[in-house]
Amino acid sequence: MTTVLIADDQRLQRFGFRLLLESQDDMTVVGEAGNGAEAARLADALRPDVVLMDVRMPGVDGIEATRRILATGARTRVLILTTFDLDEYAYEGLRAGASGFLVKDALPEELLSGIRAVASGDAVVAPGLTRRLLDAYARHLPDPAARDTAATDDRLASLTQRELEVLTVVGQGWTNPEIAARLHLAESTVKTHVGRILAKTGARDRIQAVILAYDTKLVRPS
Repeated sequence: MTTVLIADDQRLQRFGFRLLLESQDDMTVVGEAGNGAEAARLADALRPDVVLMDVRMPGVDGIEATRRILATGARTRVLILTTFDLDEYAYEGLRAGASGFLVKDALPEELLSGIRAVASGDAVVAPGLTRRLLDAYARHLPDPAARDTAATDDRLASLTQRELEVLTVVGQGWTNPEIAARLHLAESTVKTHVGRILAKTGARDRIQAVILAYDTKLVRPS
């Protein structure tokens, strides 16, 4: 059973989310918050699997609430859901440690699958934002020696050559089946490599691994 905390300043919106989530056999809503400070407090008390987090809320907003929740080291994951399809919200939310970003006009099945993905340790980003988020790293374009520089970055120092190769293509947006086919590996082996990369680098999920690949200049935007 996936436990979910809903954080949104609109009571009617929270009610709608609760109805949708509790119609599922594998989900239950453990609490509701009307602002970011309350969301952080309830997340600490209830330890839900996922916080469904609005961005614009009075007082402490959803981005700061995400930082507070994840700073505790809890296993709770945050899925940001907002009316506003703005790159700065997505960028700052993911930077704060959120595992996903969806807009509120997503279909119900997209929201449900997003919650399940985040709860299982994966990550999800609204399709229209993915390319723009990657392109936001254009200012980090590496020089010709970028690969060598990346390999000496402290955050990557413990990775094997194969793990660096897998992290590079994860950063380029390849899925596990694509990595398996193109690198001639079993998909189970790819999952093992990705899991080890996350463990060694401290990345919470695949999106954080993508951000790491760009930050360390292992990958350049197209």
